[in-house]
Amino acid sequence: MKALIINSGSSSIKFQLLEMEGEHVLASGLVERIGEEAGKISCLMRPGSSAQSTIEKVTKITDHQHGMVMAGEVLCDEQEGVVRSRQEIGVIGHRVVHGGEAFHQPTIIDDTVVAAIERNIPLAPLHNPANLDGIRVARQLFPGIAQVAVFDTAFHQTIPKRAHIYALPYELYERHRVRRYGFHGTSHKFVAGECAALMGKRLSETNLISIHLGNGCSMSAVEQGRSVDTSLGMTPLEGLVMGTRSGDVDPAIHLFLQRTAGMDLVQIDAMLNKDSGLKGICGLNDMRDIHDAAGKGDELASLALEVQTYRNKKYIGAYMAVLGRVDALVFTAGIGENDPIVREKSVAGLEHLGIELDVEKNLQRFKQPASLHTAESRVQIWVIPTNEELAIARESISVVEDAKYLKDARQ
Repeated sequence: MKALIINSGSSSIKFQLLEMEGEHVLASGLVERIGEEAGKISCLMRPGSSAQSTIEKVTKITDHQHGMVMAGEVLCDEQEGVVRSRQEIGVIGHRVVHGGEAFHQPTIIDDTVVAAIERNIPLAPLHNPANLDGIRVARQLFPGIAQVAVFDTAFHQTIPKRAHIYALPYELYERHRVRRYGFHGTSHKFVAGECAALMGKRLSETNLISIHLGNGCSMSAVEQGRSVDTSLGMTPLEGLVMGTRSGDVDPAIHLFLQRTAGMDLVQIDAMLNKDSGLKGICGLNDMRDIHDAAGKGDELASLALEVQTYRNKKYIGAYMAVLGRVDALVFTAGIGENDPIVREKSVAGLEHLGIELDVEKNLQRFKQPASLHTAESRVQIWVIPTNEELAIARESISVVEDAKYLKDARQ
């Protein structure tokens, strides 16, 4: 079966077509600058094969429907396309950022699901509308093909109330659903499953801490395969230090800045999301640039690195307390997979908790999952590349097959 995965943003559409027999990528593309004069679509066909090719077109792309039509045309191109017709696609999986409390699992999309995603727009005003654009257009262009919504928040819906309720007036939860939701759930769930398999354990028997470090960062405590706590909160601002996002700060800072710096709430929110984190400390948010600057003696770049990895270490300790028994730490995403310095600093000094990093192993480059712990370490340490598109494809097929099984059983 072929699965088309769509991640629709406000001015872009990422798409990937996978052949699920063998789980290999047939095509990976991006429609960008939707609505601008100089729009662009690019697509890598058959990546990694001897027949690999790239298609690029620069043209005005008026809206998401136009962009999706172009993506379909590229995939079905007579000379370089990877399918003869759209009907070869067995399922379409959509990444949806926020499912609120309505969705605990991937869900086949119908009008009721669309309406529920729309009701959650106040919880993700920048993301859910764009996700809905992709869903609506795909339902028009691919009629008769099963389409599934996979939610970033769904994996964290198992977090117990004691961990997701904020110590605010309870009425705010009852009336406005103010609570911890967590994000990056597709990534955390994927690497947790991969890690358990690599350790030769059932996921339902595995306790681990998954550490997703990219421009956005989050950590999740996974107990017997279920998320029981996570660092991101009601929004993707809480928790770890990120590229441009602050992570945890004293909430009274908002009022202090309003009074002393004359900033309004919109300015403060923009600062916390776009001009804080690593960028706020040293002016740089790409970790490669930060390492270069620190190596040249830039004290603020060194400080940014220390602040981020110290926060990582604090959360590891907190989640070890939550879980009690921890089988493994798992590093993933751009920084987690590729930055040995961040990994080493994030676990330095935790030997008394049974976490012992093999420094030599840690310095190697990895394209495949690899263990980084010493033979004596009680807690295993892994680096596992995340693959959210594959995770969405697997989940989409699973929910469609389950629905077909239930339908057949009723007949």
